Amino acid sequence: MVPAIVLLASFAILRVAGFLGVSALDNWNLPLRIALFVMFLLAASPHWGRGRTDLIRMVPPAFPFPATIITITGVLEILGAVGLLIPRTTRAAAVCLAILLMAMFPANIRAARERLTILGRPATGLVLRTVMQLMFIGALAAVAAFNHG
Repeated sequence: MVPAIVLLASFAILRVAGFLGVSALDNWNLPLRIALFVMFLLAASPHWGRGRTDLIRMVPPAFPFPATIITITGVLEILGAVGLLIPRTTRAAAVCLAILLMAMFPANIRAARERLTILGRPATGLVLRTVMQLMFIGALAAVAAFNHG
């Protein structure tokens, strides 16, 4: 739930800055790219922090080397987040991040179904998590579709 709040709040703050005269932010595309950047950096942080064990536990048992998977997905989130800010790589980064979100969704399903905890809090329920995933993927699709880089 926190990533969704961060995405929406960051986007709102950046858009307000645009309305108040920050010309670079007086559009929806750059604020959305920056908000996604912030969200993905936040989402990547538990891959090495206190939440690492919880994330490893979320990986479905069919996948070998869950700790390696968590490390790789965290690196991909960071690289994708940075790529969103570079006009030349924005479209590719957005598409790759959307694919990454879809690839990681089985872990979210497992966390919801098995009522796992993440940083001591219950995993987001499956319906809400699905809505959030669709929102994230929709934001990435909009950035990819309307990128002018």
